[in-house]
Amino acid sequence: MIRITFILFVFLISGCSIQPVNNSLSESERWNRHASNTEIIRDDFGVPHIYGKTDADAVFGLLYAQCEDDFNRVEQNYIWATGRLAELEGENAIYSDLRAKLFMTQKEAEIKYQNSPQWLKDLCLAFADGINFYLAKHPEVKPKLLTRFEPWMPMYFSEGSIGGDIEKVSTRKLGEFYGRSNANMIPKIMTGSILLKDNEPRGSNGFAVSGKLTESGNAMLLINPHTSFFFRGEVHVQSEQGLNAYGAVTWGQFFVYQGFNEKTGWMHTTSDVDIIDEFEETIVRNKKGINYKYGNELRPLDSVEVVLKYKNANNSGSKKIMAYRTHHGPVTHATGNKWVSTAMMWDPAKALQQSFLRTKNSNQKEFDKMMDIRTNSSNNTVYADADGNIAYYHGNFIPKRDPVFDYKKPMDGSNPDTDWKGLHDLKDNIFLLNPASGWIQNCNSTPFTSAGTSSPKPENYPAYMSYSPENYRGVHAISLLSKAKNLTIDKMIDLAYDPYLPGAEELIRGLIQAYDSHPVNNEEMKTSINLLKNWDFKVSSNSKAMTISQFYLNSYNKSGKIPASMHFMEKINYMSSKSPAKERLEIFANSLADLKRDFGSVETAWGEFNRYQRINGDINQNFNDALPSIPIGMASGEWGALASFGTRKGSDTKRQYGVAGNSFVAVVEFGEKVQAKSMLAGGQSADPKSVHFDDQMQRYADRKFKTVAFYREDVLKRAESRYHPGDKK
Repeated sequence: MIRITFILFVFLISGCSIQPVNNSLSESERWNRHASNTEIIRDDFGVPHIYGKTDADAVFGLLYAQCEDDFNRVEQNYIWATGRLAELEGENAIYSDLRAKLFMTQKEAEIKYQNSPQWLKDLCLAFADGINFYLAKHPEVKPKLLTRFEPWMPMYFSEGSIGGDIEKVSTRKLGEFYGRSNANMIPKIMTGSILLKDNEPRGSNGFAVSGKLTESGNAMLLINPHTSFFFRGEVHVQSEQGLNAYGAVTWGQFFVYQGFNEKTGWMHTTSDVDIIDEFEETIVRNKKGINYKYGNELRPLDSVEVVLKYKNANNSGSKKIMAYRTHHGPVTHATGNKWVSTAMMWDPAKALQQSFLRTKNSNQKEFDKMMDIRTNSSNNTVYADADGNIAYYHGNFIPKRDPVFDYKKPMDGSNPDTDWKGLHDLKDNIFLLNPASGWIQNCNSTPFTSAGTSSPKPENYPAYMSYSPENYRGVHAISLLSKAKNLTIDKMIDLAYDPYLPGAEELIRGLIQAYDSHPVNNEEMKTSINLLKNWDFKVSSNSKAMTISQFYLNSYNKSGKIPASMHFMEKINYMSSKSPAKERLEIFANSLADLKRDFGSVETAWGEFNRYQRINGDINQNFNDALPSIPIGMASGEWGALASFGTRKGSDTKRQYGVAGNSFVAVVEFGEKVQAKSMLAGGQSADPKSVHFDDQMQRYADRKFKTVAFYREDVLKRAESRYHPGDKK
């Protein structure tokens, strides 16, 4: 076992005095009891509203409904998380599997499950029951690998982010250390659910506004995760034990990850807090085995034999690897003769508790108490509630470190002074509550501009609490929120989809300056420059200037002219202000040649190039220009587009197609009754035969949000089907 220690405490909350599952029942009896205690009502957009007698009943129904909508993604997430990807994808995925097992073996996951509080064990068992019951009732569904799900599996996938912290550990370096001679050939497996080739930054937007900026006087929250399309479904789950959460759920998890209940709402954005450190270990071999130096002592390395199965030409193979751990964490690679161990938050049982408890809080004090568990490691959290509070938590799990060391670099693991000194108290983290500005934003940008002049001050915090620079989405959000007033749900949607692109304005300004100072006698270039000069830097499906700008940016990125190690705003500044005028014009000419080659004219509308296509329920879409698609008037978040639309091309396409960005989006207004509108990219179901496969596709393009049915009377008015899990629909 990894000997990383954390602050221990008992977290008591009345909402978790959950009636334990009757363990005297057989599995089939347990399934039938859950099913009879649970009702699923699907509304006119296919969103499942799950009503259970107990929280465990609701979890059972939630997983059953998820499997109905997209069993493929439910299974794939656990194939990846539990370290069995190579059994499907072959030997190249072995080191993704090793990474999972380095941090936790199946036996350790089972122990963590068995040692969990009874209420959490009941939920984990209900999770497994819901999926296994679905498979029993649907023999036509053929799992790729996992024919049975176990209650310890959620221990591997406890937090909800895409990939989570573990994805920062390089599979390539693992391969180099643990015996792969051609480790440079190992592909970067992003997660078990996505393997994308787009360059869209993964992140999110979260806005909270106080009542002084809204027409109603109530607080409002924008929930705008920028994930891979179809990575999360939209659900509503309720029980008679106080659970009543609506929002986005990562396939296969039993808690609403980003969403709201009647009293509180929470939105996660990817955090830049330094929560992972590397420790270079001095290895000493002697008669007692392999040791590492720590202070004046030698400590034996923990070791565990890992068996990794993989698919090969003979159907299956296996490899045994002896994996190593120190008290800092697993050994993940080497630097010279130093072995490097990686420390991160790894307390899945507590992380699962925090993730579920988050959905049941009624006010900011309860939310604070939940946040004090401090296992939400990869996220910032933007918050609003029915009492009118708005808040921002920058990070959550933050190790204490000795400030004399630079933890951006690997630490000397033999020096005890470099060790983590527990966790920062919640009150010491970067935090905002009800800022005078009346608004909060985080767009994966610096927290020190999160509320305008009311923002936290960097000098009050250790540097490792925030490394993020500003980005164009943050700049854009600040300019809008600082002028906001009399907001309604619809006005907040308009704000969140404002089409202005600050990055485009800066980039094109420099190009126009280069052209005006060095005119080129070329009609196509003159036409294109005139289009850019008359552009308001707003993206739309009809904009020709947007297409020209994107091709120009793409050509610059491929040119090799941009200095390395720049973040996007620095790159734009280089292209616009620091690069030679001649370089800009040469690259611009190349980009126009590319545009004309692909579309026959430099005057090509953005929507002709920028498209949405959903062919089938496959996780990785094989885009095809010859198949139906629709134009989209959104752009990449890199430009500063708040409504982000990240794209990639198919294997043989000229068009680009959306794969990431705005996926699930909701605007929530709190008050005596909660109100909300939402949008899901495409539709709720992954089945092309379902009307809900693409019933939100055109609405997505047109920005036509649906009204959320939160209260049962509203759900019943819009009910499309009502059934118990296992009933034939």
